[in-house]
Amino acid sequence: MDQFSGSGTTLVEAKLLNRNAIGVDVNPKSVDLSKENLDFECETSSRIVVRNGDARTLSFIRDESIDFICTHPPYADIIKYSDNIGADLSLFNEQDFLEAIDEVAKEAHRVLKHGKCCAVMMGDKRRKGNVVPLGFQVMNTFLDAGFKSKEIIIKEQHNCRSTSKWTNIERDFLLLEHEYIFVFYK
Repeated sequence: MDQFSGSGTTLVEAKLLNRNAIGVDVNPKSVDLSKENLDFECETSSRIVVRNGDARTLSFIRDESIDFICTHPPYADIIKYSDNIGADLSLFNEQDFLEAIDEVAKEAHRVLKHGKCCAVMMGDKRRKGNVVPLGFQVMNTFLDAGFKSKEIIIKEQHNCRSTSKWTNIERDFLLLEHEYIFVFYK
């Protein structure tokens, strides 16, 4: 399952791997785009479902019925995902975003089978020149929802808007050119 399926990348990979998958997205345009991206032939018997919906309310999914969650929520209010969709978390300020992510994490915990994994990709952000550790705040939200931490993977981000500010600096460290992939289990 992907609770923030966007253009359907996770769903396309599930189809290619012959896995069943559910994608949920708050933006109807993204649901349509996912369906377009899934419209290709391959040898598979997988069943892929794409639904317009809110990641905080997955009432159409039974408790403990999902084997794996792979998702990539927005980074609070960094990049607007829509203009006026009320449930779009990219329109929320940080505090409201974290409260909404709490609901997302609880729903993910509810639908995931015991002993299975949930992977969440999240990055940090800057506000007025200061780092906001949004990634770790989201990680803690999932831990508070009952997940256990299995792994933290750091992924270098090549399409970061601020990367160009740092390209002339010689260094052996990353500033905000990375995202975290938090792997949890239930």
